[in-house]
Amino acid sequence: MKKKTVCVLTVILCASLGLSGCSLFPFEQDLPFHKSETENTDVESAGNTPLETEEEQNAETDEDGNDTQEITDEQSEEEVASPLEQASLMAAQYDYDEAIELLKSQPAYDSNTDMQNAVSEYENTKAACTEYPLEQITHVFFHTLIKDTSKAFDGDTDSDGYNQYMTTIDEFNKIIQSMYDKGYVMVSPHDMATVNEDGTMSRGSIMLPPGKIPFVLSQDDVSYYHYMDGDGFASKLVVDDEGKIRNEYIEDDGSVSVGDYDMVPLIDRFVEEHPDFSYRGAKGIVALTGYNGILGYRTDISYETRPADLDDNKVEWLDAHPDFSLDKEREEAKKVADAMKEDGWLFASHTWGHQNIGQISLEQLQADTQKFKDNVDPLIGGTDIIIFAFGTDLTTQEDYSGDKFEYLKSVGYNYYCNVDSSKYFVQIRDRYFRQGRRNLDGYRMYYNPDLLEDLFNAKDVFDPSRPTPVPPMG
Repeated sequence: MKKKTVCVLTVILCASLGLSGCSLFPFEQDLPFHKSETENTDVESAGNTPLETEEEQNAETDEDGNDTQEITDEQSEEEVASPLEQASLMAAQYDYDEAIELLKSQPAYDSNTDMQNAVSEYENTKAACTEYPLEQITHVFFHTLIKDTSKAFDGDTDSDGYNQYMTTIDEFNKIIQSMYDKGYVMVSPHDMATVNEDGTMSRGSIMLPPGKIPFVLSQDDVSYYHYMDGDGFASKLVVDDEGKIRNEYIEDDGSVSVGDYDMVPLIDRFVEEHPDFSYRGAKGIVALTGYNGILGYRTDISYETRPADLDDNKVEWLDAHPDFSLDKEREEAKKVADAMKEDGWLFASHTWGHQNIGQISLEQLQADTQKFKDNVDPLIGGTDIIIFAFGTDLTTQEDYSGDKFEYLKSVGYNYYCNVDSSKYFVQIRDRYFRQGRRNLDGYRMYYNPDLLEDLFNAKDVFDPSRPTPVPPMG
């Protein structure tokens, strides 16, 4: 992962020493053409693959008295970030205390004017920061991004849904650039509220320089479902030879291209160029179902047990992959998930079977949650965030209560997100954090561009290859 850090630090060193001061509209369905998965499959626990550990490297001191690490055969000297470079990245991402502490802890600090000047600059910038009102932090989300619009909008039965609920890569890139230009910075809900040892919640604190605006980013259904095959979407997430997250995309001739074809790698590349788009390393939240596996890997136990009610898409896929190995799929998925977490990404439950939380019974919720915990949690290291499918919520009341909430809280969920087109909706209560999310997709850009003006100009973003009119809801 050091190559990744060096890429970011290179950008920072070019510029960071000149750091500047620091009515509900219901989203009726998440994917109208996407049914909840309720097949009655056997449940087995997924095996945990232990994280690989790197060899400990002996610390030594360079000629200037700075702490550094011993260089290994696989690691060249230019890949080791100096304390000044590390501090520069921390400060660029608004972690001034850590940057200052790092530099002051260096043996050469008292005689190194570059370090002293950097600390002075970070202290001044920190002093200009103010605490941002947590209840005024917006949350935006996307579904899987469209790489090839000619395939997604080809007039088949799924085209209307893609047009309503998906965003093209070109639109996404323009949206992110616009938000960056306006001063938006990605933050984590874990910085907005923290969980105490007794399960209660406490308010967090987001400290930013003037002109910066925090927001939360998420993406739903990052499973690369079978029904999307051949429709112009990436097929999975992978880790490349440099340790960076990329996508695979299956071309018409069956060959596989590797590149940045969905939100995760696109955001990673953007932050490499613009590290100040991330607050203390935060990226987005990736919401997962489990019935088709996760991240493009077929990790659900049903692919191995092949129950009698296995759906046709799974049967067709298994028939085309006679060498399928559940253990191998889970191993590869966990490798990607570990790399994503190391790089600032969070995971959330989107329920195992893409369930409508407002309609299913408590017993159905319990059964579905157990499948998620058996088949998904071991691969992602667990999660305390749940993002409800179909844009629904646990209740229409002001505060959470009742059997479903008590169950979800009891199994470890502390952060809850629904869909809400208002600019921001945040609740920080004694036992939970709740936030509404804004869908940035074809439907919202076409029918409600005024609701997006604080983020971007929809007219400038709207992809001309998108068919109009965008189909209305219902």
